[in-house]
Amino acid sequence: MSRQPRTQNVTTDAGEARITWIASPAPRLVLAVSHGAGGGIEARDLKALAAALPGHGVTVALVEQPWRVAGKKVAPAPKTLDTGWRGLWPALAAPGLPVVSGGRSAGARVACRTATELGAAAVLALSFPLHPPGKPEKSRADELLGAGVPTLVVQGGNDPFGRPDEFPPGPYALAEVPHGDHGFAVPKRSGVTEEQTMRVLTDAVAGWIASLG
Repeated sequence: MSRQPRTQNVTTDAGEARITWIASPAPRLVLAVSHGAGGGIEARDLKALAAALPGHGVTVALVEQPWRVAGKKVAPAPKTLDTGWRGLWPALAAPGLPVVSGGRSAGARVACRTATELGAAAVLALSFPLHPPGKPEKSRADELLGAGVPTLVVQGGNDPFGRPDEFPPGPYALAEVPHGDHGFAVPKRSGVTEEQTMRVLTDAVAGWIASLG
């Protein structure tokens, strides 16, 4: 069964955002995922989730923040990202299904910061930027630990923004993508293909979503 994506523009206090909906034929929840500060919804992990999860009863909503829709190259301050996400939430919740709030990198931080306030069912944090590269003392762990809802972190084994073994104990699950960098790219010498890497990621997310009940 083919699933034609549907786009929806949403006006927020931070500007006009856009949702690309990839519907499940039998949805039981919505996974809303946003991009990072340096890219869009064409990121390999977001594309892989959009392809794999509708078959598992998950409607995927790929969210483009207003700055990205406006064609800007640099993301605004975290507070503005949060404003955009809040403005999108009514549209994401409109299908009447539980919404898992997610994103990659900066988008993961937004999801963690706003989850409790917005009533998210859970948080999916892809490539959570635990700290700036080479600056482990500048930890953002408090955002992750404060999400307040069931949370899954999917992290590349070689992510310079925080390797899996750098993450503190806490009330969240963590799945490692071996050899992956911040964008889940893997070096050729690893002997692992991108297809295999994305299967690790999508299987981890699908299994975790199934466990949410």
